[in-house]
Amino acid sequence: MKPCALGFAAFALLVACAGCSLSPPAGPAAAQYDFGPPSGSAAQGLRQSLLIYDVSAPAWLDSPSIYYRLAYQDAARPQAYADSRWVTSPAELFTVRLRGRLAASGKGGVVHPADGTRASYALRVELDEFTQVFDAPGKSRAVVRLRASVLGTRALIAQRAFSVEREVSTPDAEGGVRALIAASDEALDRVVAWTVASLKDEIK
Repeated sequence: MKPCALGFAAFALLVACAGCSLSPPAGPAAAQYDFGPPSGSAAQGLRQSLLIYDVSAPAWLDSPSIYYRLAYQDAARPQAYADSRWVTSPAELFTVRLRGRLAASGKGGVVHPADGTRASYALRVELDEFTQVFDAPGKSRAVVRLRASVLGTRALIAQRAFSVEREVSTPDAEGGVRALIAASDEALDRVVAWTVASLKDEIK
């Protein structure tokens, strides 16, 4: 290679390395959360096979974002933490937890929609609210609201709304996550107990 060509190649390499050094360093990875290990005790007595639909949620809530509201400023505006998120959408986390609780609640068995297996009864859950609400700077609570419907082959058997709130210990994403998980587990305990009771009443 000629001296001029060698000089040009060295210059190009120097420019490329300089460009790399000028690039901003990568920021810290966002913290990711799930619901943690199963907790609570499942209600006993599920004797029927039960089809459990995937939990649904409004479009704005159907993402891994961890949402909060500033009730003292603009309660109608959900905002998301920039550096923290769920590993998947809250609806998917609820679905896994709900199926696990009901599968452990009796001998009836839980059926997934993709299984292609028929069941005499079905459970549909809609997640309406899943946010950390700040009533004042530094003071917040976790709010979980959902609606559950037990369905027969051709009719609605029972329907009920559930609402659970938990005080948040620290005014940040981590505190919100802990309180939201606790509120979710309590809400799921209520849903499972109510579902089992509704099906018992149906077959009497």
